[in-house]
Amino acid sequence: MTLKAIISFVMIVFLMPGFALAGAVKQADFKVDTTEQLLNLCAATPDDPFYNHAMNFCHGYLVGAYHYYEAAHGGAEGPKLVCFSDPAPTRTEAISMFVDWAKAHPQYWQKKPVDAEFRFLTEKWPCK
Repeated sequence: MTLKAIISFVMIVFLMPGFALAGAVKQADFKVDTTEQLLNLCAATPDDPFYNHAMNFCHGYLVGAYHYYEAAHGGAEGPKLVCFSDPAPTRTEAISMFVDWAKAHPQYWQKKPVDAEFRFLTEKWPCK
């Protein structure tokens, strides 16, 4: 093998992860059957072709699930599982925290995303 071939091989190996990350969101992720799929949407980067769709879906899914929880538990007067700090984080901050939490907990990636969301919420903001 020539030096030029070795250098080319090494460059391809080191550049390959960048190609794998570009366009990381797949159409199948929008099914949101698993936490990993939701994480792929919520962790999309601006250079991803699906970025806007992924971010909108991520926010809609997480906020919708939380609003359903609130409605199902009697609104402000019902029993609480999640008690946000004062001041509460912004939606973007909370979703960013969820993404960090989900990345650190791959054991939940194949679980239902709503289960992972509430596991995160109750760990981060438990009611005392």
